[in-house]
Amino acid sequence: MHGFAPLFRMISDKIEAFLADRGYDADAIREEIAKAHVEAVIPAKSNRRDPIPHDRVKYKWRNLVERLFNKLKNWRRVATRYDKTRESYLGFVALASIKLWIPFVHET
Repeated sequence: MHGFAPLFRMISDKIEAFLADRGYDADAIREEIAKAHVEAVIPAKSNRRDPIPHDRVKYKWRNLVERLFNKLKNWRRVATRYDKTRESYLGFVALASIKLWIPFVHET
């Protein structure tokens, strides 16, 4: 929770829903998400006494995000963070994303 709150506050005003896996199913994390008026799309852990329902349709989008990160990690420079500055790292992530995106929009 100590690392989650500051990072979440940085993006909370830019998102409508927070998609996460069961590892984020903690009362403190859910309270932080609720305070920001963001929808928590987190499945309940199996040991939770009163399971909290989540939007299953939205949760499926998490899989797409995970697959994108896995494809980006195939780029060694992205996976190992060779770049020293944030700007150059994000620039290369953008280039890698474009290279992955082009085959889907280019007509053959």
